[in-house]
Amino acid sequence: MRILALSDQIHPFIYQERFPHNLPAFDLVLLAGDLPGSYIEFVATKVRVPVVYVHGNHKEEYVQDYLGNLTPPGGAIKAHGRIVDVAGVRIAGWGGCPRYNDRDIGQYNEIDAQARFLAWYPRLIHRRWRTGHGVDILLSHAPPPGAHAGSDFAHRGSTALGLFHRLYRPKIHVHGHIHLYEAQPRREYTSPEGVRVINAFEYTLIEL
Repeated sequence: MRILALSDQIHPFIYQERFPHNLPAFDLVLLAGDLPGSYIEFVATKVRVPVVYVHGNHKEEYVQDYLGNLTPPGGAIKAHGRIVDVAGVRIAGWGGCPRYNDRDIGQYNEIDAQARFLAWYPRLIHRRWRTGHGVDILLSHAPPPGAHAGSDFAHRGSTALGLFHRLYRPKIHVHGHIHLYEAQPRREYTSPEGVRVINAFEYTLIEL
C-alpha cells in the first residue's frame, strides 16, 4: 500500500485545487501533528481514503464553528492514545511531545506514556508473536531516540516511543516535530529494532 504522510508545515503542493490528482494514487493519509484543523479538513474533503491524525505540541488541530467553539476537524480519525484499524492496517497513535516546559499544551510525561503503552500489552502482544509486529504503524508527533531526534531539549527523542519499538516492533514509525532543514536531514532510517522511522515533515509518500 502507499501512504501519504504530512506534518508540521502546510505545503503548496498539497494545499491546492489539483490535489490529490497531482500525486500518485495512495491508500491512506497520516498526519503527524502541528497542522491546522482547516488543513486537515481540506485534505479529508479532497481524498477518498481514510485520514488519520495525531496532535502536535502546539495543538493547532481544531477548527472554529460559527459559534466560535473549537471542534476536532471533520472527516479525520483522531488516533492519539488509541489503536485504530483502517485500510487493512493497524495504527497506534500518540500525539504531542515529551514535556519541556510548564505549559500543559501538547506535552506529556514519559512515565504516563510508558504506562499507556504497557496497558496495551495484552491487546498487542499476541499479534506481535503471530506476525512479528504488534501494530503495522506507529503514528506520533515526537520522534523516538535515534537519528531523527533533535539536538535541543524540546525536540529530543521520546524514550516512551523507544519502549514502544522494543515491545511491539511496528513495521513503520511515522512522526513529525523535526524540521528537516533544522536537524537531521535524513527522511528515513531503520532503528536497531528493525523499525523504519520516517519523518513526515511537509509531505512524503511511503510504500508499506
